[in-house]
Amino acid sequence: MSTVVQWRRATFLVLITALIAWGLYIGFRRQPVEVEVGTARHGPLQVTVQQEGRTRVVDRYAVTAPVSGYARRIQLAVGDAVERGAMLVELEPARAEILDARRRAEAQARIAAAATNVNVAEQRVSAAVSNADIAQKELQRVRALRQGGHVSAAAEDRAATTAQSSAAELRSARFSVSTARYELEAARTALKYAALGGTGTPIAVRSPESGQVLKIAHKSEGTVAAGQPLIEIGNPRALEVEVDLLSADAVRIHPGTRVLFERWGGDGVLEGVVKVVEPGAFTKISALGVEEQRVWVIVAFTSPSATWQRLGDGYRVEASFIIWEGNDVLQIPASALFRDGNGWAAYVVMQDHAVKRRVEIGKRNALAAQVLAGIRADEQVIVHPDDRVRENVTVAAK
Repeated sequence: MSTVVQWRRATFLVLITALIAWGLYIGFRRQPVEVEVGTARHGPLQVTVQQEGRTRVVDRYAVTAPVSGYARRIQLAVGDAVERGAMLVELEPARAEILDARRRAEAQARIAAAATNVNVAEQRVSAAVSNADIAQKELQRVRALRQGGHVSAAAEDRAATTAQSSAAELRSARFSVSTARYELEAARTALKYAALGGTGTPIAVRSPESGQVLKIAHKSEGTVAAGQPLIEIGNPRALEVEVDLLSADAVRIHPGTRVLFERWGGDGVLEGVVKVVEPGAFTKISALGVEEQRVWVIVAFTSPSATWQRLGDGYRVEASFIIWEGNDVLQIPASALFRDGNGWAAYVVMQDHAVKRRVEIGKRNALAAQVLAGIRADEQVIVHPDDRVRENVTVAAK
């Protein structure tokens, strides 16, 4: 009986010792480092330049007072529709305003200059018509060659962009003719009513084009000076977007670059195309007080107009200019990369251990980077590696 008791005691002591040893091993062994992991995968990748912009009316008309006088109260309100030639405001002649010989000669010279401007604008219309016809014919030829597989899709896109730009230049040229004729009429009216010595019927300031009232600068009646803004007119359904980019980003953008508009207030993503990259930069002070050289980039909408008609003049949008894109690109999270000498490296998880790999990367954006060599598809990489992660350390995914 004593032998059995001794055997049980020995067995109990062995178990207690084993449990204590196991507890010491568990307590003092190196714990795995918890890390976030991402997977190398094939998918679409875009490299973009993002910046806030604002919408603006393509053709805006600032109607000014043709002569100094007393403006009657404007009965229109912002948003009202006006037709071409409709009366916007009446100007009563200033009763003490009489032109002397010198000022009369100046008024006649302004009429001659305005008439010359009308002729110049009409010649520009003729040139714009020729350019638009040539661009349209070139687009038709490129599309025919495209159907036969003789030219690339990029060539067709460039031809389409050129045709759109030529059509827009033609519209602007025709608008310039209307404006020049309006200025000629205004100059003639100034001389006509000034000859009355400041008396006579009021001058009717009329709308140069059909559209809607965008802004009223002088609502109430009162004295106005010649050239003082009275009212702004435009078509709010013909919008474009102006974006000021850093000059270092603007050099990577050219007419025809695709643009995506996100977080503009409506559903979905709007699309556009760069129309103009202005050749001159300007200086702007950033929020941190740093001087920056920035460039205005003008973007035209290519999405159906029904999708963005809720936008108005001066609305804020977030523009993403697509510099490069690929549909089947091997990529990893950009936060997995870190500098290793003159190159890049990342930690790959292999059998619960971190293994450092030198990586050759291509294009990258804020979230992902293209992998050219060093990592294969479906391998897991450590995202945001800290100083606890090093070669062959044991890791565990969070």
